[in-house]
Amino acid sequence: MEPHLSPAAIAVLEERYLRRDDTGALLEDADGMFRRVARAVAAPSEKFGESPQEWEERFYERLSSLQFLPNSPTLMNAGLPGGQLAACFVLPVDDDLDSIFTALLRMARIHQTGGGTGFSFSALRPRGDRVRSTGGVTSGPVSFMELFDHTTAVIREGGRRRGANMGVLRVSHPDIEDFVRAKVTPGRLENFNISVGMTEGFFEALERGQPFPLVNPRTGAIVRHVDPNHLLDLIAEAAWECGDPGLVFLDEINKHHTVPALGTIEATNPCGEQPLLPNESCVLGSISLPRFVSGNDLDWPELRSAIHDAVVFLDNVIEATAHPFPEIEAATRRTRKIGLGVMGLADLLIELNIPYDSIEAVSLAGEIVAFLSVEARIASLELGKRRGSFPAFPESIWPGIGYRALRNATVTCIAPTGTISLIAGVSSGIEPLFALAVCRRLLDGRHFVEVHPALERLLAELGDQAPAVREHVEQHGSIRDLASLPEEVRRRFPTALEIAPEWHVRMQSQFQAYVDAAVSKTINLPADATPAQVRDIYLMAREHRLKGITVYRYGSRRGQVLSLVDDAALAECRECAV
Repeated sequence: MEPHLSPAAIAVLEERYLRRDDTGALLEDADGMFRRVARAVAAPSEKFGESPQEWEERFYERLSSLQFLPNSPTLMNAGLPGGQLAACFVLPVDDDLDSIFTALLRMARIHQTGGGTGFSFSALRPRGDRVRSTGGVTSGPVSFMELFDHTTAVIREGGRRRGANMGVLRVSHPDIEDFVRAKVTPGRLENFNISVGMTEGFFEALERGQPFPLVNPRTGAIVRHVDPNHLLDLIAEAAWECGDPGLVFLDEINKHHTVPALGTIEATNPCGEQPLLPNESCVLGSISLPRFVSGNDLDWPELRSAIHDAVVFLDNVIEATAHPFPEIEAATRRTRKIGLGVMGLADLLIELNIPYDSIEAVSLAGEIVAFLSVEARIASLELGKRRGSFPAFPESIWPGIGYRALRNATVTCIAPTGTISLIAGVSSGIEPLFALAVCRRLLDGRHFVEVHPALERLLAELGDQAPAVREHVEQHGSIRDLASLPEEVRRRFPTALEIAPEWHVRMQSQFQAYVDAAVSKTINLPADATPAQVRDIYLMAREHRLKGITVYRYGSRRGQVLSLVDDAALAECRECAV
């Protein structure tokens, strides 16, 4: 079956995903890509006594109907020699040059194959600390991050994806102020998302009005104390200026760690939805919710079937992938983590006439993510009985709560799906619509003006009023303040910048309450938002027990991936996406 793809989707596939020969001529179309991926991922089923042919057809049906898509490396590399299929990696960085440059080399190799990498730089000694072997002093973690950044800039992932990194530094590190301000200067650390590793100790000091200690990780000695209020203000001001840093709540992450005996989690993948142990990798995939609309509801039995197929698909990828290094293969197979999520939430809500910023929307989201989590776990349980549990199962939390088998230590997360949602023709992840008309820039420099399909259908019904509405949408990206349209129509199409931060956080919280890993979501703010509002959102995120939070003020970073049509000059950067 030839899938129905938009011009933007076809352009992205031809630019980055479809196979070409040595002359650059295309060797496959989208349908051929889906068949290649389905066959390659189904092949490992044979070792478990299952029919690869049967799984190939089931996988192909899910992919070609755009009901489910895996992360980009799987679409790009499945079925190719040495195909590396995972999107997410976390690499260890210890406080010595051998470890630092080993991580640098491995990052480069992973980026070449389409993966993204996360690092905690918290073990590195602070700037100015003595280096005993040379008698000199160290330049600190931020300077080493710049080395990773420069290396990323010259590595093109198979010529198709530019590298993406996450850098995490604990809030107690003596260089935390330098880290927080690292991306305020344009052009610095462009290939990194950065996040402050927050702890409950910091928030307790904040609430009590007590100084907060910064500790040298090499010696364990307190270097100095800072005012936690001032530090939180500094973080909020930097994020207000440039969108970075975000926050990761390390204690919340480790509280829900499914195999705590294996160590403490200190870092995530580049977009924050997968907290991982050092050397772990994870393959992601997302269910396209609008494909399951049936009347005024979802086709829950069909959604259940798709979830179960997707879990088998992602588990098979762990067998089918060419792991880039033995340590990564060992750590990945030890826990067999997968990350199944959803995309197209905003489109689903529009289809069902439910405003994103409403109790009804949050309630439906909870119903969906609870269903996803339960069914994905059941699928992993069934796989565990057929194929065996992940090796670290006896050390995990699962036997203690009644599980006798489980194939995967974690099964769910919510990814941003920036590129695969474009291929699927739906809104990204669980985000609201950015705007009803946006200018999207591809890596080759082309721009696409996209008007939302549901709005196009509305325009077709408006008759003589349509040209004026279209002009308004192209100028403002919204219809909420267009008095000529009925209130119920305007409420149906909220955009990210119109939705109050509280609703963004509530939606993220609803998903976080049920998924195993984390949720990648951006809290969008208008250009006139203040640093104080950013700070308030951080505190709200902690109250809602999120594992991470990212805030972006519109226009604060030149080169944002999505911009309103009249602001197309802003759209000049790469897209970090799965």
